[in-house]
Amino acid sequence: MKAIKFLTVFAAALLITARLWAQEQLTVPLSDPAKPFKLNVGLIDGSITVTGYDGKSIVIEGQLDERRKERDKEKEKAAGMHRLNSNAMDISARENNNEVTVHSSVGKHVNLVIKVPKTAASFKISTVNGGDITGSNLDGELEVSNVNGSIKLTDISGSVVATTVNGPVIVTFKSIDPKAAMAFSTLNGKIDVTFPASFKANVKLKADKGDIFTDFDVATDRQKPSVTRTNKNGMYGLKVDEWVYGKIAGGGPEVMMKTTFGAVYIRKAK
Repeated sequence: MKAIKFLTVFAAALLITARLWAQEQLTVPLSDPAKPFKLNVGLIDGSITVTGYDGKSIVIEGQLDERRKERDKEKEKAAGMHRLNSNAMDISARENNNEVTVHSSVGKHVNLVIKVPKTAASFKISTVNGGDITGSNLDGELEVSNVNGSIKLTDISGSVVATTVNGPVIVTFKSIDPKAAMAFSTLNGKIDVTFPASFKANVKLKADKGDIFTDFDVATDRQKPSVTRTNKNGMYGLKVDEWVYGKIAGGGPEVMMKTTFGAVYIRKAK
């Protein structure tokens, strides 16, 4: 466990909490930079950006949302009031045996910008309201979830499971784990994933209100759609659930893509 002192820091046992002002940074050393690490980041309000860099520590920068601050100022002007409290924010980082967990205080809309070493890692990243998740130059297993915002990942090496509700899912791979299953899903938005030309997979695809496009050669399997009939209190229902199944380059691990209001794009890297 690392003891970190940054501005005003309150450290208790395993938890290090720093009170940060906009544009300030918190540096979290890893127990063993030579080994793979884990990063867990969860927000209620805000966006998250994670970028790989040539360093050995995890660097966290908190930025208060400038648009939200401007809206608050306009509300204050309209009411003839002025704010007395500061725009400080509380960000906590816990490091234990190369596993780093990052949180921000509830009630503050914070944008987290995080730099991580360009080594093998495991990422679990999530936010709920008012923010996007962006990742670039990352290597390892990524589990990414959002509710009201987009997911955009570029120059990824490894595997991805990405899901959101309101927003697109856009992923570009530099290389993939040839043994890992992957999944990409959203309700309102497109799914647009670019794979290396050597990509092999069994694909399971669905776009309820849109189309599916690809420049890979896909050998599709003809399967009957799943039909569900219901009868409850004199009300009869019929639901037809149809997926597109196929193989790319003879098949491989399963890759699932699903959207309701949007299209699916499976691209081959040029």
